[in-house]
Amino acid sequence: MSRNVRTTNDRRAVGSTNGGAAIMAGLTVPSWDPVAARLIGTVLLEAIVLYVGYAGLERLVGPALMNALVGGDGVGSE
Repeated sequence: MSRNVRTTNDRRAVGSTNGGAAIMAGLTVPSWDPVAARLIGTVLLEAIVLYVGYAGLERLVGPALMNALVGGDGVGSE
């Protein structure tokens, strides 16, 4: 068999300088996608807004709600 003939057991990538190890291991770096970056930023911003919003709502409504549910502030109710 000639040395130039590729066999089915030869897993190296064509044109690869490192024998295709990075391609086989899935270590290639994806290209930059601005749409995906915008989506990730939007979801992160939404999470921050909800976190701050719910903390403020808990601070404003929490004591009155606990007073209505528990029936007092819980002091001396042992």
